[in-house]
Amino acid sequence: MGLAVAGLFATGLSATSSAVPAPQLDAAPASATGGPAGEKALKPYMGWSSYSMQVYNTDGQSWITAAQLKAQSDAMHEKLQPYGYEYLNIDAGWNGGIDDYGRPVPSKTLYPEGLQAVIDHIHGNGQKVGLYGIPGIGKELIDANLPVYGAEGCRTGDLPVLPLQKADYWGLGYKVDFSKPCAQKYIDSIADLYAEWGVDFLKFDSVTPGSGISDLSLDSRDDVKAWSQALKRHGIWLELSWALDINHADYWKQYANGWRIDWDVECYCPGQALTAWPNISRLFPKLADWWRHAGPGGWNDLDSLNVGNGQMDGLTKDERRTAATLWAVSTAPLYIGNDMTRLDSYGLERLTNREVIAVNQAGRPAQPVSTKSNRQVWYSLNPDNSYTVALFNLGQTDADMTVNWADLGLDGTAKVRDLWARKDLGQFASGYVAQDVPVHGARLFKVTPQKNSAITVNDDDLRVEYDGTWKRNGNYEVPAVSEPLSIAVTDSSAKAGAAGKASDLAVRTVEVNNDNAQIVYTGSWSRSSGRGLGDYQDDVQYTEANGDAFSYSFVGTGIDYVTETHNSQGDVDIYVDGQFKKTVSTYQAEGRGAQQVVYSISDLPNGTHTLRAVKKSGQFMLLNKLNVRQESLLNPDKAAFDKNPAAQADVSIEIGRDSGELVAVSKGGQDLVKGTDYTVDGQVVTLKKAYLATQPVGTTALAFEFRGDHRDDVHSATANGAAIDFAFQGTGVQWITALGPDQGEADVYVDGKLVRRVNLANDVRVTGREVFSSTGLRNGPHTLRIVKVSGDALRNDTIRYTIAK
Repeated sequence: MGLAVAGLFATGLSATSSAVPAPQLDAAPASATGGPAGEKALKPYMGWSSYSMQVYNTDGQSWITAAQLKAQSDAMHEKLQPYGYEYLNIDAGWNGGIDDYGRPVPSKTLYPEGLQAVIDHIHGNGQKVGLYGIPGIGKELIDANLPVYGAEGCRTGDLPVLPLQKADYWGLGYKVDFSKPCAQKYIDSIADLYAEWGVDFLKFDSVTPGSGISDLSLDSRDDVKAWSQALKRHGIWLELSWALDINHADYWKQYANGWRIDWDVECYCPGQALTAWPNISRLFPKLADWWRHAGPGGWNDLDSLNVGNGQMDGLTKDERRTAATLWAVSTAPLYIGNDMTRLDSYGLERLTNREVIAVNQAGRPAQPVSTKSNRQVWYSLNPDNSYTVALFNLGQTDADMTVNWADLGLDGTAKVRDLWARKDLGQFASGYVAQDVPVHGARLFKVTPQKNSAITVNDDDLRVEYDGTWKRNGNYEVPAVSEPLSIAVTDSSAKAGAAGKASDLAVRTVEVNNDNAQIVYTGSWSRSSGRGLGDYQDDVQYTEANGDAFSYSFVGTGIDYVTETHNSQGDVDIYVDGQFKKTVSTYQAEGRGAQQVVYSISDLPNGTHTLRAVKKSGQFMLLNKLNVRQESLLNPDKAAFDKNPAAQADVSIEIGRDSGELVAVSKGGQDLVKGTDYTVDGQVVTLKKAYLATQPVGTTALAFEFRGDHRDDVHSATANGAAIDFAFQGTGVQWITALGPDQGEADVYVDGKLVRRVNLANDVRVTGREVFSSTGLRNGPHTLRIVKVSGDALRNDTIRYTIAK
């Protein structure tokens, strides 16, 4: 729970706290926001927040006294301000009551010479000052029925919704009725007062949906809008907290300049540590969904970056660098929580590397190549055609890590620079291998493509802008899949038994063991094997820390969470595709249950989905296996072949996609030879008996590889006139996208001129087709615009451009 501070009132002020993780959901690209700070928010802000030190010390308010704030301001001025740090944010507990108009009054105990003297000191150092507030209005303000400053006839007793409704997570205040004009005038009066004091920033906490409550039983969106409007007149930055609900991301972007995407980074370990590794590692799956929402005007807030003093951070040196790397590439507000008078040399190096700061301030949030393992590559494509690339080893052993240029969308050679080491590493043809990346360690590079390289930009990259109403995926996408075919090979001439029968299964189940590399474990998980308790494959993964989680992305229509039930276990929160589904119990009063299905979901649209499970209570949380249900693209998906020369026959399989989508048929990673080992005729794939006769008696496992949309996603629009805009520097551009029976025509413009009307209709849905190409352009900046003309839908998949020779 958060820090309780006596004497605080709502519409303004309370303490922050931790909460359960908010749901995750894929979302549309970021666009310009309507936050109140205007051009001040074109880059993430940099500075300091008092809160980490407030909870690190038992006397939290000692960290927001006049003397302490001045000392922190002076330390920032000396050590960090030359590198861009300028905001000094005062968290919960700064106020000491209200004035005759219901507006906050600073604490006289904390600021005996007045808060204004502190603000003036901070401004005198060339810095900006922030304060703290929460939604709602306090009961004492309602009962006092005070006049609203500058608003004749308006009184605080008339402002709440009746009957009274809770307004914030802690229940400190009551919901304001913003249908009454006086409500906005009251908020305006406080914002005007803050502006008179010289306040530059407001952290607005306990915002819902979010703050662990996303069922709309608490909803402070009207408060956010009112504060945004009030602060906008003064250009005051509005930062929302905490664990905001991604389902309402467009709303936060419209009214705020930043939004906390997760709960508190602090470990609540007074006197021991500011944070802990699980509080850093859990941010990766959140950012995998939220990255699309950040951009000039509004930013994903990861909370305080506590890497400045190894004695108090609670992180290893490698973890400190990993956190600093994550904040940088995510373009998160770069504010620290350490005592700035006690920064150590390693911490200063992490906080003052100008090349790393430049990555953060460039405002290009990174995206993951994949989150299906604990060794992850994150990257962003910059307007100058360079890439920012971060390698994160979230696993439990040191490892060499590879970034393949193809995974970034780069076809060509590239130069690599190590940004932490500030060292050029050379030029590399197809990728780079970082050796011995330590446990919980990171590497950060600038990758610069060389001449004649081609760059492919996915539909959800922030450089692609959408005009009109677009949605990401929503069952308009087609994922790439690998479909197994099991062939029972027998030899009746050797009296090996009768041939097996082919089966026709519409749905197949794939069992995924807990040690599968594509399951991402967040927090402090361990594996236990050889237990002899009836576990699937005789092992489990387990954790003891509440808040630890696992996530698994899969292609299919359903999934089961299979685990042990026991009296040492408790509740687990389940999310599917970012939406909270339910809390399941793994508690069993007596005995022990092995391989128990504690959560199951079916009838999902066939496509890519993510299951996430978060430990809520109990001593342990376990994972034994996951059962994934998939639609079969093979009819049948099992077959039989008799090696007896008198009985040998080709095996024919009908595939459920256009034959042009079949990339390969393989065995053990080795492709069969098309035309020799198998043939394709329309929807029928025939496996030749000459190939099958070479297989040993037993089971031959083949894989049918089907391609899908690039990165398994597309953006789609249904209204004519919807458009795609992309700016690039180069000499040529191609548009590669899907065709389908629901699509029609689109107009393609280059540099503002209509070049061609393309037809995207096709009898069946197919992926990755080049529908437009323009070459021989003058080397320099160009624009591509695509406008929907007809059809039920327009899909955008990738844009590929060639940089100068």
